[in-house]
Amino acid sequence: MPNIDQSDVSDNLGASGSGAGRTEQPSQLRARDFVELHDQVQTSVNLLDSLENFLSTFQKDLSAVSGQIANLQDRSKDIDNRLKSRRRIEKPLSNLLVDLCIPPALATLILDTRVDDNWIPAITEFERRLDTLKVRVRVKAARDLSEVAEGLRIVAATKLRTFFLALLEPVKSSMTTNLQVIQSTVWMKYRPLYIFLQRHASNVAHEIQRAYAATVRTYYETGFRRYLRGLGWIKARTVEKAENITSGAGESPDPEVDPVRLSYARVDGPGVVMAYMGDDKNHKEPLEALVRSALLVLMDNATAEYSFISAFFAHEPRTNMPSKDSNGSVMSPPLLSPTNGEFEETRSNPGSDFGGESVAPRRRLTSITSVMSTGAQEPSAKEEQAALNALWKQVMDPVLDYCQTFIQNAIDPPPPVVPLLTIIRLTEDVVAEVQRRNCGPLETYIFTLRLKMWPVFQKLMGEHIDALKKFAEGATSGYFRRGTTTDAAVSSICRRYVGVFNSFVALTDQAEETMIFSNLLRLRQELSKLIVTHTDKLTDPVAKARALSKFYEQLLQGISNGPRPTSHPKAQSELAYWRERDEEARRRIASTHGRR
Repeated sequence: MPNIDQSDVSDNLGASGSGAGRTEQPSQLRARDFVELHDQVQTSVNLLDSLENFLSTFQKDLSAVSGQIANLQDRSKDIDNRLKSRRRIEKPLSNLLVDLCIPPALATLILDTRVDDNWIPAITEFERRLDTLKVRVRVKAARDLSEVAEGLRIVAATKLRTFFLALLEPVKSSMTTNLQVIQSTVWMKYRPLYIFLQRHASNVAHEIQRAYAATVRTYYETGFRRYLRGLGWIKARTVEKAENITSGAGESPDPEVDPVRLSYARVDGPGVVMAYMGDDKNHKEPLEALVRSALLVLMDNATAEYSFISAFFAHEPRTNMPSKDSNGSVMSPPLLSPTNGEFEETRSNPGSDFGGESVAPRRRLTSITSVMSTGAQEPSAKEEQAALNALWKQVMDPVLDYCQTFIQNAIDPPPPVVPLLTIIRLTEDVVAEVQRRNCGPLETYIFTLRLKMWPVFQKLMGEHIDALKKFAEGATSGYFRRGTTTDAAVSSICRRYVGVFNSFVALTDQAEETMIFSNLLRLRQELSKLIVTHTDKLTDPVAKARALSKFYEQLLQGISNGPRPTSHPKAQSELAYWRERDEEARRRIASTHGRR
């Protein structure tokens, strides 16, 4: 549509209004329509322009909102990831906080109560928390709590020191106190408390150990001094001298095999001599019984003490604290924070929560953390065993000296050879029992005593052999003379030989033992020579053969009536030897009668 100015149209219409009014009215009407239409079109165009501007603005706003939504989605994902991380460490962190905290009830018990049975689980729990503080030294809360834990540790060590020293008072005040009962029922019950001192207050533990050693040393020293003094009184009432096999032969009564005295060679035998028996002036005991009593009392007390020392004062190995896992154990390494596994110390500087400037943490005094981290290393098994042996020796040293002196006095001057061998066998049985009880230091001590007895035994056997040899040669008082032996003397020597042989066989389980049977062999050879030499005085062959047979028969009967005539190989060989001699003598008698 051509652009027509509205004012021009109006002027034209006004000028021709009168002359051509009737003919131009429809055109005017249409012009108005066109004008109205034009106005509407113009309005529509304006509306479209406005809508275009609005849509352009809306598109920009929509782009901005879309960006914000994307940003919100990213933030939502980040928050969700952080929430998952928080939930993952929630339980372990809760357990960590519980373990780092010292319950008020535990602190109250340590601070305000005396040591009793309730302390045993409490100290175990307290030690576990101390170990946790040590492991968690990188956690600020653990470092903050270490000073409180250090104070409780000092209080606990002080009270435990007083408690353990008080347990020694009954032992100090009375010798009638049963030390083994106190050790097993009281000391061992409170051993966890001592283990705590070993690990967290080693100087206090050493002080208790020294006090124990001094107290128990005095206890044993006093008790054994009194006991061995009583045994010495009983020993002085019966004196047995070592006499050779020919001494008083045919004149004094011959000693016989006494199974009761031989039974003292075993640990499992008659009861020990009690201390009060020494007060009875008429009470007597053989030497073997007294030595056996001393050794058995020593063995029981020394092995019991060694067992207690090894059990109570030994270092308890630390149990490895459980490693952390996903179920929330306190000791899991990478759970401290959701940011790369550990807390960032710079996140919570002192004063930052209050708007103040960051302040460096204050320097702490020596705490339980430093005490534990710089503690002494646990000794090796060899070092610990040497330390325990030294402690036992420190306690038992006076007792060992007393027993050594008593036994030395028992074998010097030497007793008769059979009681001496009984004592030697007793020491062997005691050594075997001590080995079963696993007391190495006492085993060495008893073995040393036994080694000192064998030379004395060898000397006595040598004296018997030499005396028999001289007697066979007819030597008395250093002068050699023939014809001094009598049937009664030779018969007495045979009975004594049988007594020695049967006793030796009864005391010897092994079929071959050089120290025993080599000396018996030499003694038998000299006895055989003595019998032959003595019967050589007879000129009648029949009388001589009968005399030989009489002595051989006496030996055979004596050995056959011994305690182990058939079960021991040496007894069988001894019977065979004398039986052969007897049969030879009987053949001589028969051959002599046949010639006549």
